[in-house]
Amino acid sequence: MPRDHAAPTPPTWLAVLRGDAPLVVSFPHTGTELPDEIEPGLVSPWLARKDCDWWIEKLYDFARELGATTIRTSISRTAIDVNRDPSGASLYPGQATTGLCPTTTFDGEPLYRDGKAPDEAEIARRRVVYFEPYHDALAAELTRLRALHRRVALYDCHSIRSVIPRLFEGALPEFNIGTNDGASCDPGLTARIEALCDASGRSRVTNGRFKGGWITRRYGRPQDGVHAVQMELACRAYMREPDGAPTPRNWPSAWDKAYAAPIAQTLREVLTACRDFAADAA
Repeated sequence: MPRDHAAPTPPTWLAVLRGDAPLVVSFPHTGTELPDEIEPGLVSPWLARKDCDWWIEKLYDFARELGATTIRTSISRTAIDVNRDPSGASLYPGQATTGLCPTTTFDGEPLYRDGKAPDEAEIARRRVVYFEPYHDALAAELTRLRALHRRVALYDCHSIRSVIPRLFEGALPEFNIGTNDGASCDPGLTARIEALCDASGRSRVTNGRFKGGWITRRYGRPQDGVHAVQMELACRAYMREPDGAPTPRNWPSAWDKAYAAPIAQTLREVLTACRDFAADAA
């Protein structure tokens, strides 16, 4: 969990908003900032931001009302993906994915100009500058809340375009619940979340193509009182997706709170269930 030394002051790109409920909400992929030392080597800023989890922090803007602690990086996942194994090992062996410091988009397009992709030394630097502060903060908040509660729920927020042939066949279900094949949280909590998603009438799968990334797998330790769930939403559930391939002209579509309202209500119920599950611990 956290290191022995005192945690440093969070960098400006890391927003940690504390609550006292037994619920931590993580936003690892909503950042769009491209650090000055990285941007010149990129093919284009649009490509570098293409796979952002667009508007997810707006979709979950009610989390603080539930007493949740929220943690968000404003740095783009292109700089470093804080939801990947820091060793560089694939979370989905044998399947197409992106790495710790991605060099391609989800569609396989190169992110860097020739000769500008990060080498091992640069990847190590980014781990220290961008990866470790996020995880130091996340671990510290879980420890803080575990001192107040017997159980804590960690909810990791994500989204992805509904159709990406390189990553999966057909259209992704709207709700994609990941619990590392049941290892990261109590099955009772999974069942509560599944029931709420199913009651919405939208499509849902549990531990399908997305079983949970590094955050879910690293911190989900039910035996230690931390129950972690990843929710990967298909973008069409809360925003308008283009009929064809995304381009700089049509992606991302603008945030539309009214369009997102129906699923936001279900997600409020899901987060409430996570909080209440943790609070119900005897």
